[in-house]
Amino acid sequence: MLGGLNNEKPPPAGSGLIFLGVGLLSSSSSLIPQCTEFAEFFLFIYVFYSFPATSSGRQYPISGVVRCKTPPPKKIIKVRLIQEVKMPTAYERFNLHTSPEKFYIEACDDGVEAVLAIDRVSNEMTLTGKKDVPPSANTRPICGIMGTVRLVAGMYLIVITKKRNVGSLLGHAVWKAVDFDVISYKKTVLHLTENQTQDNKTFLSMINNVLTTDGFYFCTDYDLTHTLQRLANVSHDFQEMSLLERADQRFVWNGSLLREFLTQPELHKFAIPVVHGFVVMKPCRVNGKIFEWILISRRSCFRAGVRYYVRGIDSEGHAANFVETEQIVLYNGGRASFVQTRGSMPFFWSQRPNLKYKPKPLISKNTNHMDGFQRHFDSQVLIYGKQTILNLINQKGSEKPLEQAFAKMVTGMENGMIKYVAFDFHKECSGMRWDRLSILVDNVAETQDEYSYFMVDTEGKVLSQQKGTFRSNCMDCLDRTNVIQSMLARRSVQSQLQRMGVLHVAQRIEEQADFEKIYKNAWADNANACAKQYAGTGALKTDFTRTGKRTQMGLVMDGVNSAIRYYKNNFSDGFRQDSIDLFLGNYAVDETDSPTPLRIQKDWKFLTLPIIMVVAFSMCIICLLMAGDTWTETLAYLLFWGTAAAVTAAVIVFNGRDFVDAPKLVQKEKMD
Repeated sequence: MLGGLNNEKPPPAGSGLIFLGVGLLSSSSSLIPQCTEFAEFFLFIYVFYSFPATSSGRQYPISGVVRCKTPPPKKIIKVRLIQEVKMPTAYERFNLHTSPEKFYIEACDDGVEAVLAIDRVSNEMTLTGKKDVPPSANTRPICGIMGTVRLVAGMYLIVITKKRNVGSLLGHAVWKAVDFDVISYKKTVLHLTENQTQDNKTFLSMINNVLTTDGFYFCTDYDLTHTLQRLANVSHDFQEMSLLERADQRFVWNGSLLREFLTQPELHKFAIPVVHGFVVMKPCRVNGKIFEWILISRRSCFRAGVRYYVRGIDSEGHAANFVETEQIVLYNGGRASFVQTRGSMPFFWSQRPNLKYKPKPLISKNTNHMDGFQRHFDSQVLIYGKQTILNLINQKGSEKPLEQAFAKMVTGMENGMIKYVAFDFHKECSGMRWDRLSILVDNVAETQDEYSYFMVDTEGKVLSQQKGTFRSNCMDCLDRTNVIQSMLARRSVQSQLQRMGVLHVAQRIEEQADFEKIYKNAWADNANACAKQYAGTGALKTDFTRTGKRTQMGLVMDGVNSAIRYYKNNFSDGFRQDSIDLFLGNYAVDETDSPTPLRIQKDWKFLTLPIIMVVAFSMCIICLLMAGDTWTETLAYLLFWGTAAAVTAAVIVFNGRDFVDAPKLVQKEKMD
């Protein structure tokens, strides 16, 4: 029962839902077929997979809640697994041999003879031996395989060419991918038309745009996509899976690129699941005792995108900018973990850029919000347990309708597993009163104690499990959210270090200057990483996260970052959104010569009006520098050209959506 449904082996990766964790199981061996109504006694932590059916045709649910039409049986068996998790491995070191006919990727791990051969004409992937590598092949070392992607010119191989060690997690090296190469199967692009060549260059630049976005991490002998608690509650069958099969598909950013590998189990050791987000690992000393402090943020690749073009949720209940953040403490063989999540408000709303500094958010009026809302929280409860929503947006102005809609939907759901807390961050902290954040932390302190955290002692015994998570959000789920998450995480690490014997009972973590510096800087770096990936710039308010107080220089830097965000959100984020959609497989390139969405022409306003405005403004400057014979003549020229510039600018702002850089590859309706 622990491995799959009705004592069957779990479906292979990509085929459906695989249960990872263990909650309270019914003694009945045929529980699943009876399930139609939700029962709290049957709670699993699980992982999503992409495809809905096994090879035998059996359908497994991709998302949703297990529902049981029969009442909970009187006999309940509580199952807990405390065994050490067996980790599968992928190859760590490679040589790439390139010949005119094939790519040969040689695994260079000790005692390994495997070579992956990729035919550059048929695209076929096969296993072979070192003896089949031609001596004339061009050879170079690589650090891993991201996968393959089809563009206009044909297939491309994406490899990791440089990596940097971030640290060690339970004895497993964690790497950051810092450089990549995108290699064409085709030896030339002469077979392409001029339009195809231009489109292919654009698609290539999109792939490189994602690859150069900082924050790709991987591990060849540890499952970086799961939390410590999920990994501590797994079945034997799950442990036997490869890293590619067992990975939580929400966080595998190269999942689409590895589809060819997924269908061939013999190639799985060549495939490395790569997460996107932030990882920091720091050795710390408190009271002369050394422990490892780790922070991992995993960005979801479902409904991924950029700030203004991806808001709310999709029909499957996936929230925009969803990030799972896990704080880990390792000391003397014991380990502890505290998990939080963030994500866009989970109903259908949008906030399209339109040249205004802050576009007005719009709630969809023609959509059943509760369906997607229910799907989202059903999955959150199944994966994480109880939920406390911390909604940090303004409770006045343009954000007020969003807060009211969120509160109304939570009330309408009538789910005792979900608690809603609204906290107007900007109002409470206005006038630099950042000490007032303690109001929120104190308000949820009892709930945080109830949820607890995951902890295992030196003997491998589970001392506590985390029973729920805080799901924080602001508008972007970046700046305000990160501040609150860092404060809740500090409260958790305080308790963990006391239970581990690192801190004395009366000691406060804030008094440990060396650790506080590491802690604050790491959380500020986490904020910057998440902000750059979603909004295009570093985070705001990081001066408070780093120093514990708001500074004038911090306000200046926030102003600079806000200006950069404005430019990027309006004039470059369409390209970034297209890049992410292409990379994640949301858009498939057609090799035929049919027109691509890239060739959509802008209408006359896009070029004509900006030219008129620039000419008119330039003439105003010229009139000031080269005054006429009389002041009345100069004033007349200034009024004429100034009026022309102002009227043109007003028309441009009124038609703002026509002038911003909008995505072209995925239809807008799919993102609303």
